[in-house]
Amino acid sequence: MLPVLLGAFTASAYVDPKCADYQLRDDYDEQSQQDFLANYVTLATTLSPQHAPIPHAAGHGAIGVDLAIIPPLGCRRRLVLNGTKTEDTNKTPVAPRIRASFAFPELGKLRPYAGVAYIPPVPFLGTRNVIVSGELGVGVELGEKAQLGGRYHFTMQKTIGEIATPFNIEDPSFEDLYLGSSFGVDAMFGYALGAVTPYVAAGVTDVSTFFYIGDTSVSTNNLHPYFGPVASLGVDGLVKERFRFGAELYTAPGGFSKPDPTAESVGGFGRYGNITTARIRLALEL
Repeated sequence: MLPVLLGAFTASAYVDPKCADYQLRDDYDEQSQQDFLANYVTLATTLSPQHAPIPHAAGHGAIGVDLAIIPPLGCRRRLVLNGTKTEDTNKTPVAPRIRASFAFPELGKLRPYAGVAYIPPVPFLGTRNVIVSGELGVGVELGEKAQLGGRYHFTMQKTIGEIATPFNIEDPSFEDLYLGSSFGVDAMFGYALGAVTPYVAAGVTDVSTFFYIGDTSVSTNNLHPYFGPVASLGVDGLVKERFRFGAELYTAPGGFSKPDPTAESVGGFGRYGNITTARIRLALEL
């Protein structure tokens, strides 16, 4: 599902006509471009809240589908190999996944809850993907309407298939391996307005990636894995006590990480990874 976002490593030297006249910026850096694309895939599937600080009444939960919209990338991010190739990054506009959550019995004023999300390994576009996410959180009511909460989340994903196509189109294809993971913490605030609860969340998220190219046996390391702020602005609603919905604007504006002290860093907030997107939740309350 997501491997079509990858491929900034070794692939057929084709330039999209839309990008033929695009001039690379003076601060273009090949390693940074590859790291951005590697981070972008994992940032697109982080498990953001998509619910209020108190997602359910105690002893209740929900099961449904999340839709994570994947914004298309422009020529600036699609051009690689010093501008001699564009990556076909925009085939997958959305990543759907099954998601379930449950609120445990109250602990005094605290409302603990947990959630999981899953994309099964169904072959898609010649690849197999497994994405597993989870969250643990707690909320508390401040008066009759205000809610305060905190949560921990993680996501792990694996993609196997021909992600980076051969440089020569006649060469045989080999399966590649992409691994990505993210984890982070959020602080949340919500305000109940009858059937809907608007909320905001802010926190920090860490991303790690690994890419193995099958036809060259080369491992591409992400020298600038994303580590930085994330934020959400959304609304959580319940209709007729049975149908739960959520809509959220999510952003990871940029971060810094430099595990390799010999790597040249050309700086710029958000240079190595950033995304702003919308996410939707549709679920049945249990």
